[in-house]
Formats: sequence, structure tokens, C-alpha cells
Amino acid sequence: MILEVATLQIKEGQSTNFEAAFSLAKEIIAASPGHISHELQKCVEDKNKYLLLVQWETIEAHEIGFRKSEPYLKWKALLHHFYDPFPTVEHFELIHTSV
Repeated sequence: MILEVATLQIKEGQSTNFEAAFSLAKEIIAASPGHISHELQKCVEDKNKYLLLVQWETIEAHEIGFRKSEPYLKWKALLHHFYDPFPTVEHFELIHTSV
């Protein structure tokens, strides 16, 4: 399993609109092959900052399967105009868990 971690900085005053758009976009990513789960968290200290955590079966499921797909174009149209700057996206592998 791969964890995609994206820090999303949303343009000032656009958080409500971003959250509404994400409620539509979440269906797109959830339907992507290799998607396991996702969550969107809002920063307590910065009302315009979010953390998107997506679990993928493989990094290829994200980088190729999702990002090079037709549905990704819809995801991009719904969300990308809210970001400033464009998000940093990194991938992580689990080393240890308490569960």
C-alpha cells in the first residue's frame, strides 16, 4: 500500500467553495482502480490549508492509472483552480503502525 500525502493551500476566501467541489470530486477518485481510501482534513491553525491522504494499492495506480485517466481531467477541472501554490504531493510506505 502507498499513502499519497498532498498539502493543499486554498486561495483566501475559497475554502467553502473548495469543500463543495471536493464533495463532487471525491466520487471520481474513489472510483479509480487501485484506490483504497481517502480522507480530507482541514488545518486547525490555517483555515485555508488541507491535507489530502489517499491510500493506493501501488504508486502506479496513482501516477499512471489515476493521473493519466479521463476522470482525472474532471478532478482537475473541479479542484485545481483553488490551489495557490500548486500542492506538494509525496508518496509514503508504511513502516510501523500501532494498530
